[in-house]
Amino acid sequence: MRLQECFTPNVPVATGSCRPAPAEVFRERLNAGAARLGSGRLLLLDSERYVVYDSADSESLGTRIELTQSARFANVFEARASLGDQDYLAAAMKLPGKRGDPLGATIVVLAQPQSFVATSAAGDLATRLLEAGGAALVVAMLLILLVSRSVTRPLTQLAGAAEDIAAGNYSRRVSIGGHDEIGMLGSAFNRMAEAVERARKIQREFLANVSHELKTPLTSLIGFSQALVDGSLLSEAERTHAAAIVHEESERVLRMAQELLDLARVEAGSISLHVTSVDLGAHLQQELEIVRPRASTRHLTLALNVPDDIPPIAADPERLHQILDNLLDNAVKYAPDGSTVNAAARLSGAAVETVVSNPAGAHRPDPDRMFDRFYRADPSRSAAAGGVGLGLAISRQLAAAMRGRLWADFDDSGNLRVHLTLPASRDALPQALPKPTEAVA
Repeated sequence: MRLQECFTPNVPVATGSCRPAPAEVFRERLNAGAARLGSGRLLLLDSERYVVYDSADSESLGTRIELTQSARFANVFEARASLGDQDYLAAAMKLPGKRGDPLGATIVVLAQPQSFVATSAAGDLATRLLEAGGAALVVAMLLILLVSRSVTRPLTQLAGAAEDIAAGNYSRRVSIGGHDEIGMLGSAFNRMAEAVERARKIQREFLANVSHELKTPLTSLIGFSQALVDGSLLSEAERTHAAAIVHEESERVLRMAQELLDLARVEAGSISLHVTSVDLGAHLQQELEIVRPRASTRHLTLALNVPDDIPPIAADPERLHQILDNLLDNAVKYAPDGSTVNAAARLSGAAVETVVSNPAGAHRPDPDRMFDRFYRADPSRSAAAGGVGLGLAISRQLAAAMRGRLWADFDDSGNLRVHLTLPASRDALPQALPKPTEAVA
């Protein structure tokens, strides 16, 4: 603009040979340059801030514009001005050096309509918002992909493992850890798979044991019945002996079938119980009388100790008889000859505990496995002599069904103790059986 002040524009002002151009020529030159500003306006102010030149409207000449020092840029002024019917935002700077222009201007101002600035800012903001939205969309899609993979991958693994277990591969497990819901689901699935595998193993062992236990009596039945049919037994004594064996083995098979049926019912919870107030001491005395003949043949001593303050228990009399018969029958079978079998009762909180103890003998049973199905402490003992190993398993299930507990351990002397706890009853004692306090045979 300094060059436009000279009458000859190409002569530098610094040479001192610049002759000021006439005011009209100077304005024409400014108008030609201001045409490139578009919607902007070029203003020149004198030292008193009055407009001496306006590229857009000559009516604004003489209008005073208030300038404010910019807080962001040095030597720059800012202003808001109303020129004509529009509001403008303006930036101004002082012209350097000694002024010689025909208009006497000392400040140059560039002004833009406020609406144009707002529109431009809005357009720039929209562009930035679109860019930010696009970047956020890409990040969100990546996050969704990662989250979906982190969720679907373990679920796919769980589905595959479930298919394997359904196909019979019960050893299949999933490697899903963590403390979130997916991790907890994986842990629960593995526990379920372990339970299924354990149940299938027990089922296979159960079927194998049942098959083995039935094989011996059925073989005897087939053999001796065939001998009776084909007439190979010539004497009456042989035929009588064969018939007796057939009868015994038939009873053994029937007894095992009944025990298996009882076990299935009690495990399924379909067994019927008639819980009432039962005199435990009287039942123990009655059970001892039942096993006394067998104990006498082996010179066993039977001892009973039931204190007078023992309350009645809440139990099904028939099922209690079944449990006590199993406990005392096992004690008499496995106690060494000439030893003592003890039966005692004591109050334990709100329950009554019955303890049947006897010396363990040469074959010490495993107290943790005694109540497993088909378990025998002496593997060499035949099923005919020692039973099929279901009595204690049934007894434990019956005790649990009557809200009791059945377990075994050894005392300090090495005697096997079998503990039965059942809840005490608040009803009056039944009078059907006499109540002994202590008996020794």
